[in-house]
Amino acid sequence: MRNAIWVLAVLGAFSLDGSWVSGGFLEDNYPSSVIEDAHLTTIQLLEKYKHPAESHQVTTEDKYVLTLHRIPRPGAKPVLLVHGLEDTSATWIMMGPHSGPGYFLYANGYDVWLGNVRGNRYSKGHVKLNPNTDKAYWSFSWHEIGMYDLPAMIDGVLEKTGYQKLSYFGHSQGTTSFFVMASSRPEYNAKIHVMSALAPVAFMKHMKAPLMGMARMGINMFRENSELLPHSFLFFNQCFSSAGMLKTCMRFYWQIVGKNREEQNMTMFPLVMGHIPGGCNVKQPLHYLQLQTNDRFCQFDYDPKENQRLYGQPSPPDYRLERITAPVALYFGSNDYLAAVEDVQRLAKLLPNLVENHLYRKWNHMDVLWANSARRSIQPRMLQVMQYWEANEGHSEVTTGSSVEEEVPLLTTETSLDGNPEEQEQEAGSIAGNEEQREKDQEDQIQKNDEKITVTDPTSEL
Repeated sequence: MRNAIWVLAVLGAFSLDGSWVSGGFLEDNYPSSVIEDAHLTTIQLLEKYKHPAESHQVTTEDKYVLTLHRIPRPGAKPVLLVHGLEDTSATWIMMGPHSGPGYFLYANGYDVWLGNVRGNRYSKGHVKLNPNTDKAYWSFSWHEIGMYDLPAMIDGVLEKTGYQKLSYFGHSQGTTSFFVMASSRPEYNAKIHVMSALAPVAFMKHMKAPLMGMARMGINMFRENSELLPHSFLFFNQCFSSAGMLKTCMRFYWQIVGKNREEQNMTMFPLVMGHIPGGCNVKQPLHYLQLQTNDRFCQFDYDPKENQRLYGQPSPPDYRLERITAPVALYFGSNDYLAAVEDVQRLAKLLPNLVENHLYRKWNHMDVLWANSARRSIQPRMLQVMQYWEANEGHSEVTTGSSVEEEVPLLTTETSLDGNPEEQEQEAGSIAGNEEQREKDQEDQIQKNDEKITVTDPTSEL
């Protein structure tokens, strides 16, 4: 499940009015460029950091209209990146050109496609239904995302690029929906070189997030088919109104994703809160909560009568993971409150073509995307595994399904508040080794250095 959805729901109780602005705390404690980035769209972020940017639309079999953002490199191998719950395409680039995985893949020669699933701020289109007035629009879970959204995205990317296969990256819900697709529509396995699963979610029995009880009560307040937390700056304004409110937000955040302060770039936290929530349907988190209760990876559970009508049996059927023949690489953290190690290892045992089973000690649910050390740790490893399976459609000693545990050593340049990845790149080294990328970002590096401010970390006591 996605990082701050329950943080946001709980904080929403403090104020129902988005007009509460920060009153100077935000401007006094964060660089203006970071505040600006929190208010930019995915396309605007790409343009600001001097990368090519395109928007494309695809229509699903059930008539939802989705937007994909692209960092185009015509003729290059395509990769498709799909976000988690309450998130958007921005998650792959918001940490900047020297840290974001989307930029990393582009710098290494790929044609990068950033998906947006139905119901988020960029994918609210439909051939007939209006999401603002038609409740029928909000009649989906992540099951439909796997059954319809991902196939439409994959087919659209392959048609546009002329390739027969692509490589897939999913985070959290982006992994769940892939497992739905690959097990329920197994013909799509043949269109995938390798699937890189970041913080994979299928089984949820050992989920540790302490606020889930409160989340269950909150979900019951909504109708099953309704929008949950559309994109707004309500929580952004609340969290950065004062040092006290920021500490409260951080405590809730860490109770959801797991605490790993050393890998979190605190300077960039306004970006996170500016882009989240991205919008979803109540039925999506409800489906996840059912998985925890049922201790199964199965379709949505209605009631015995409705299940019998839909599925031909009183309980929802399990997803048949043995049908997932595409190579799957798992990357996850030992301190992930949502994708618990025990649940990921249970999944690993059921995947017939597991090619990587990589545990990062101390990492939480979001570190696989945003960790300070991601550029020198998880990103080059994912690239290595992906490139191998793109070149070799068979098994080798290079990658195996055996479990790997890694603790990434911290660098002295990685600080808690002013440790922007751009400032760390010189000493940490660029795994991509792409001089063209460095030249593109040089002007922005100078700009951010000029704007850097010295403050007392308002979360230093946490």
